[in-house]
Amino acid sequence: MNLASDNPQTDLDYQKTILKSVSRTFALTIPLLPPIIEKVVGNTYLLCRIVDTIEDAADLTPETKKDLSNLFLEAVLEKVPVDSFLAPCLQALKNYSNQDELDLITHTPIVIRILRTCSSHDQAAVSRCVSIMSKGMSHFHSRQTKAGLRDMVEFEEYCYVVAGVVGELLTSVFRHYSPQFSNNIQGHENLAISFGQALQMTNILKDSVEDQARGVSWKPAHTSQLELLQIAYEKLKDALTYTLLIPNEQVGMRRFCFLAFGLAVLTLDKILAQDRLHKKGQLKLSRMTVWFFYGFTKIAASNDMLIKVFFYLWSSPLKKLGTKY
Repeated sequence: MNLASDNPQTDLDYQKTILKSVSRTFALTIPLLPPIIEKVVGNTYLLCRIVDTIEDAADLTPETKKDLSNLFLEAVLEKVPVDSFLAPCLQALKNYSNQDELDLITHTPIVIRILRTCSSHDQAAVSRCVSIMSKGMSHFHSRQTKAGLRDMVEFEEYCYVVAGVVGELLTSVFRHYSPQFSNNIQGHENLAISFGQALQMTNILKDSVEDQARGVSWKPAHTSQLELLQIAYEKLKDALTYTLLIPNEQVGMRRFCFLAFGLAVLTLDKILAQDRLHKKGQLKLSRMTVWFFYGFTKIAASNDMLIKVFFYLWSSPLKKLGTKY
């Protein structure tokens, strides 16, 4: 299949449209970025979502998932034509129920075509991210159990391959377009990993009941809920520091990070509140809460003090957990 396009804008329009269909959160955060960075980060998200869709297909064997993920990675790295991945993947997912994700996979050629229009620096960063995630997810999903991951070391490794590496990708792209951020992050690159891991740990805690119903757990075995909340809080402190290293004048980059980070803080606060009351209920934030915080980022993103005040006010119940250990 020829990946050349007569109308690159049509490709970008598809990327923006499908993003809204496959992710409510990232459809809010990614458009906040400057256009050139929005294209790269949006493209990376969709490539990673294709990998995630393969791994989440319940009726595929671990071997089939691994084969399809390898084919996809080779297509991204230009080692095989994209049709070598597309045809067997669509055949394998013929009974898959999520039509938006199937549409995304059907349009894999467009997603890869957009990647080819990015700078060589950004292409290398995206390819590295997708490679680590694809191989890492194949490794972990082939050994998933209801008992959970082996220990905290394995838990952090899992959170790295599915999200920490995205933090590294963001840092690479941000540094490329912001010399000031490049200077600020020098020597603090591990904060990028913590930023991604904090978001992933929050998602694992939020989705743990649904995962258990599917016979899966991504929590580390023999670790309590309160301990995991405390660990996630420590990661969020690093995420706060990471966000504040972005120059104030880079409002789009600031809002992108602050929105994702802030929604994680609000979600963990909700999880802790329900745990303390021994309640079971919807852990996803309401649309009203999300939109209220989205509006707040317009005011607060370029103000270090407001960001810090938000974090310390809303995370204070999480902070108090540390006195128990």
